[in-house]
Amino acid sequence: MSEHIRDCGYDDDGLWFRYRAAAVILHDGHVLMARNDTNSYYYSIGGGVHHGESALEAVQREVLEETGVHMEVDRLAFIHENFFRDTETAALNGRQCHEVAFYFLMKYDPDMKLSTEPSLTTVGDVEWHEWVPISQYGVKAVMYPPFFADELAAIGPDPKWITSRD
Repeated sequence: MSEHIRDCGYDDDGLWFRYRAAAVILHDGHVLMARNDTNSYYYSIGGGVHHGESALEAVQREVLEETGVHMEVDRLAFIHENFFRDTETAALNGRQCHEVAFYFLMKYDPDMKLSTEPSLTTVGDVEWHEWVPISQYGVKAVMYPPFFADELAAIGPDPKWITSRD
């Protein structure tokens, strides 16, 4: 990789696109989610795929950056094409957004020592992770992606394509 790492995406003339790789980390009826000190919602562990990087490489890198541990990928669980107008983050400020995300089911072992230290996001927000009961997903707080509420309890053997339009 060059010293100028760039995510695959663009922000141009009010239009925003992102190619994202994300992790589905499950344990004992819970899913590991991220939060930060700027936004009120939870979101999946993951981030932008760098130019020249595969989605699989990206999800392993993101999991390591955000949890402090290396996890192997079990399989691709979801492909999510998401169309939305962002009204919750100052950085996107109402832009028309299009995100394509690959969600990988990760091989989590409870003996793994997840980092308890907050990290910094690419825009400088303090970020941490929390285990959220799947049965309570989206009940007491806004969580992204919303489809996790219905899909996490019964992830099938084959990837599922999901398209969302807000």
